[in-house]
Amino acid sequence: MKVLVIGANGQIGQHIVKQLQNNDKHTVRAMVRKEAQAEELKKNGVDAVIANLEGRKTSIVKAARGCDAVVFAAGSGGSTGAEKTLLVDLDGAGKSIEAAEEAEVERFIMVSALQANNRENWNEKIKHYYAAKHYADRMLELSNLNYTIVRPGGLLNEEGTGEITIAENLDERGSVPREDVAGTVIASLAEENTYKRGFDLISGDTAIDKALKDL
Repeated sequence: MKVLVIGANGQIGQHIVKQLQNNDKHTVRAMVRKEAQAEELKKNGVDAVIANLEGRKTSIVKAARGCDAVVFAAGSGGSTGAEKTLLVDLDGAGKSIEAAEEAEVERFIMVSALQANNRENWNEKIKHYYAAKHYADRMLELSNLNYTIVRPGGLLNEEGTGEITIAENLDERGSVPREDVAGTVIASLAEENTYKRGFDLISGDTAIDKALKDL
């Protein structure tokens, strides 16, 4: 598959791009906001395009043309306010879903947040973030796309283990290395057992491929 990674310069996005580069089943196109970011990616042999989630949807449609799948790994970041969260994590995701449909991309993987589907379990301190994720996920579920929603727990920068715990609803809180989130996203691309489904993700003791097959 040719995969458009939206949010390719983010912390998870960088892992996804790197892993796709080293994957013989897929190729990658990286979507970033700034010319300097695109130039750096191109120096490393990555097909890079410039589009802004706060800009026109047409630029995202253009970025997605010719791709088989879209991965939405963008986020406003923890240091921005609620307004930026709504513009990127909600409206930016919504634009990307619409753009994928217009570009006739069939597969879409959303990186969401643990228990975003369950209002009773939202973190009170960042409720706006969970609301944005919740409704972006709902929009994807209502689309015509063949989607998978990956809802990781607390994100870590440590090296991945390649082993995870997943379920459509996890009772326990937990964390997971960003590297393993990326690995789970990529393994989900062609795993039919993840089609039209969403799941929570934390570190565990089951290999990623097996965990997805057993979901």
